[in-house]
Amino acid sequence: MMKIENFKIFKGQHCETNAIGNLFVNIGINLSEPMIFGLASGLGYIFWNMKIMDFPFMGGRTKPDEITTNICKILNLKLNRSETSSVKTAWEIVKKQIEHSVPVGLKLDSYHLDYFTNKIHFAGHYATIYGYDEKYAYLVDTIQQGSSVKTSLGNLALARNEKGPMSSKNLSFTIEKTGKLPDVRDIIPQAIICNARDFLNPPIKNIGYKGIEKTGKEIFKWFETSKNISNDFTLQAMLMERAGTGGALFRNIYRDFLHESFTITQNKKIGTARDHYIEIAKMWTKVSGLFNQVGETKDIEYVKQASVLLRSIADKEKTAMEILEKI
Repeated sequence: MMKIENFKIFKGQHCETNAIGNLFVNIGINLSEPMIFGLASGLGYIFWNMKIMDFPFMGGRTKPDEITTNICKILNLKLNRSETSSVKTAWEIVKKQIEHSVPVGLKLDSYHLDYFTNKIHFAGHYATIYGYDEKYAYLVDTIQQGSSVKTSLGNLALARNEKGPMSSKNLSFTIEKTGKLPDVRDIIPQAIICNARDFLNPPIKNIGYKGIEKTGKEIFKWFETSKNISNDFTLQAMLMERAGTGGALFRNIYRDFLHESFTITQNKKIGTARDHYIEIAKMWTKVSGLFNQVGETKDIEYVKQASVLLRSIADKEKTAMEILEKI
């Protein structure tokens, strides 16, 4: 068995920030998960529907890999990324790092991981590997998935090499310090303004606040064309609320980032926006609750209520981000 000695476990709710947090604490960087997410300008929204998908993807953050890139850039850290189409080479890269006591972030399709109970293909999942033996890889995943977990080496290879939306070619990454870290007080405004501008100026209408507006319209089409309303809507509700895709989870994290930032900076506009996101997060939880009711009853009335609520959320998030853009 090969395990990194004195490996420290970071416990987070969202997969990519959780992986970053695990790499951070093992190089002596101690930031909260909300601070990692916020400094990475991580809040976003996308409504994505393709014919090959069973139901639409509702994402509440920036696109996969971007949080890792952004946090390393703003903290002046060195990000070492590796991609290869060779399963064998990909594993050798990871083994070499662990043998040098360096934990490695992995991008995976959660479908293949032994410890995942909801078996759906999602190739934008992240975990940290810190050890292996002849049969298993030892990982740290989110709190919801059990934090300290293991999966068979064969299934890990399948998860790393899966094709499809959001997948990468056996992506692994490590993070290194290159010097003194900047003071978070100095970079918080920069990160917030960058996030606000991106959210308020989406390149297409299914991203940012416009994407939330569009979702309010598109869920009627989804309801009408769904082959399994019960499964699709209840599963979407779970993904939004707890599994790290869209909805309340990211709004809760960003609310906590704004609270931490207000405590540090005492900037009143940050405090005002935090108060907005307290309410916005609750509204997203109501949306997931309505989706659950759609799944249980197959009644379009709950779709109508969710639609009205989503349009209201879009307005409120736009207002909050307009405040943050001017900090």
